[in-house]
Amino acid sequence: MSSHLERGFTLAEFEHRTARAQRVMHEKKLDAMLFTTEPNVRYFSGFQTQFWHSPTRPWFLVIPAEGKPIAVIPEIGASGMAGTWIDNIITWASPCPEDDGVSLLANVLNGIASRYGRIGVTMGIESHLRMPINNFLELRGRVKKEFVDISLATHELRQIKSQAEIEKIREICRITNVGFANLPNYAQVGMSEREICKRFRIDLLQEGADECPYIISGSGADGYDSIIMGPTDRVIQEGDVLIIDTGAVRDGYFSDFDRNWAFGHVSEETKAAYRATYEATTKGFEAAKPGATTTDIYNAMWSVLEANGALGNDVGRLGHGLGIELTERPSNTATDNSVLKPGMVMTLEPGMVYAPGKSMVHEENIVITEDGAEWLTQRAEAEIIIIN
Repeated sequence: MSSHLERGFTLAEFEHRTARAQRVMHEKKLDAMLFTTEPNVRYFSGFQTQFWHSPTRPWFLVIPAEGKPIAVIPEIGASGMAGTWIDNIITWASPCPEDDGVSLLANVLNGIASRYGRIGVTMGIESHLRMPINNFLELRGRVKKEFVDISLATHELRQIKSQAEIEKIREICRITNVGFANLPNYAQVGMSEREICKRFRIDLLQEGADECPYIISGSGADGYDSIIMGPTDRVIQEGDVLIIDTGAVRDGYFSDFDRNWAFGHVSEETKAAYRATYEATTKGFEAAKPGATTTDIYNAMWSVLEANGALGNDVGRLGHGLGIELTERPSNTATDNSVLKPGMVMTLEPGMVYAPGKSMVHEENIVITEDGAEWLTQRAEAEIIIIN
């Protein structure tokens, strides 16, 4: 079964996103916002292309304090951008190392009404510019306005998801659940991590995923010690535990959750660690409600792990935001303290080191609602699945 959920967004969705950004501009006294990265350009324009994989060309989207966004982009993308709601499209023949869009962009920014003399750019937390720093410095010299950081404000705009965005994430979670549910039907002792993950990827694609840019796995005798490496050529043995964590994509939106399995048999210690992380997701879910914070979620989950003998948590956080990117702000940490609001999509990702060199990590995806939270993933089994 492949997915039939409609692709893309309505015109009203982009108008609403832009209007929200313009409200922030008036609050922060900005004349415009400049975006240069794929997620932000796509969020406000609907321009979706795999061509961002090429680092050769920069792309610019300017949102003025009033009116529609303006695209300043390489000619090669003009017809694609014309297929979005953007109609002011300024292009140049790129690559052009001697002036790769800088003078055109400077003209646009200088031409915008200068009420405050400030332009917002993503220069801070969890952001980057995706243009040569030399070009940015030149742009700053040419534009008669001050550049100020709007990375946090941009994260806050994007982290409140519309109903249409939530449905896209719900659908890719459904697809990912189907892939995970099928894994015990083929995974067996004697297969390598790479072979299992390849089959898993094929299942996701057949079920309707567009791509699976993030599929990691870890395995080992009665446990694993890493959740960011692999898959490797390591062959699964009797008594091994396997984790697969995936970020699959459909129509530009990610799922991000994992599942654990044991082969043949598993120790009581590992079963107990699995139960502890499962219970932690229950407590995290109960804590996830509007007005509470990411730190409340963290504390609810960490207290379960601590009570169950966690030696530590080498991941650094117990979940994060999710959407256009595999991980978005905020983070579930002891100090993040971001206030939860309806429409925020979050991962619950309790992880613990339960014995030297052995970790257990469990992850689910949820959305904050008006009165609590809702599961977007079909929850894992309460006991670790043993594949015989």
